[in-house]
Amino acid sequence: MSERPADDARLGSFQVAGWMDALGTVLCQRGAVMRAAARWESRLLRDRLDRQPITAPVWITGLARSGSTMLLELLASHPQLASHRYRDFPPVLTPYLWNRLLGFMPLKAELPAERAHHDGIMVTSDSPEAFEEPAWMAFFPDLHQTPHSALLDSRTDEPAFEAFLRDHMRKLMLVRDRPRYLAKANYDSTRHGYLLKLFPDARFIVPIREPLWHVASLMKQHRLFCEAQARYPAARRHLARAGHYEFGLDRQPIDCGNSDATAEIRALRQAGREAEGWALQWAGLYGLMAKEIETDDALADAILMVRYEDLVATPRKTLIRILAHADLEPDEALLRQAEERLHRPDYYRLKFSPMEAEAVRERTATVASCFGYA
Repeated sequence: MSERPADDARLGSFQVAGWMDALGTVLCQRGAVMRAAARWESRLLRDRLDRQPITAPVWITGLARSGSTMLLELLASHPQLASHRYRDFPPVLTPYLWNRLLGFMPLKAELPAERAHHDGIMVTSDSPEAFEEPAWMAFFPDLHQTPHSALLDSRTDEPAFEAFLRDHMRKLMLVRDRPRYLAKANYDSTRHGYLLKLFPDARFIVPIREPLWHVASLMKQHRLFCEAQARYPAARRHLARAGHYEFGLDRQPIDCGNSDATAEIRALRQAGREAEGWALQWAGLYGLMAKEIETDDALADAILMVRYEDLVATPRKTLIRILAHADLEPDEALLRQAEERLHRPDYYRLKFSPMEAEAVRERTATVASCFGYA
């Protein structure tokens, strides 16, 4: 599978503002200081935080390029849900004080611009974004190191992180003035058991996509990110700080609890068998979902699998099902937005060789059949 390199205009969207790169560098090098600042912020807000309940938090998980960002944008528009936004980064560990500071700053008017992925999603600094991962990395520094299992289940115990996460969620709800927490967190796919132990009424929305098309999208994004990071080193630093290791020069496979499979993914990638490597990653992550649903009644009740194909073909019906699972009232504005925005992508085509296509099918067939894919 091959495509022409991205042009300068497309790569230019990866440029990171100088102030953001500089601030990110300072904060990243002072992790202990930022954790201390977060604790001080919590003490400052303790009375308000203690009065803020955490009810049925919602996490959008699943593998990248499955429709998770579009689901985040739609659900973040629901009047009950509070999420991270682009403007929360880089001081994401202290969201309340940072947003208060922004409130005193003269902010320029913005026009929506297509995000760096070049997938038709238009964003501003006020758009929702996936920024929960830096909190996890602050307390679990080996999560994206190799070899290291990313699986965190009900046996995981990290009191300092758990106290931080609860306060962090409450802070976002206070900042947004909304009663429930929402996060897009693809890496939380391997943390369902741990999160459900902490929040027994949590709800997980897991988008999934037909393997051939999903692998094609993943490969396209990886090429784009590699080219952009090679040209703009600040983009590489920015993505590492945000905890995005799915694509690009620092890409790491997600170890779903099977070190042999993870080693094989890495070997396939090093051998240039990209499609097969991505297929094995797809099978590993969604195979974990299938196992959780089959063997754990509580997780089976908390997880809703959402097929990408259903989302774009019948957006209203699919969103109603998602809202019901999350115990959210239907919101007509949200449903209309879904009908207007959701459609099948037309910005790439399948370009697999017969051998690549067969390898993807073989690697994913068993898991794909669990979710209705022939």
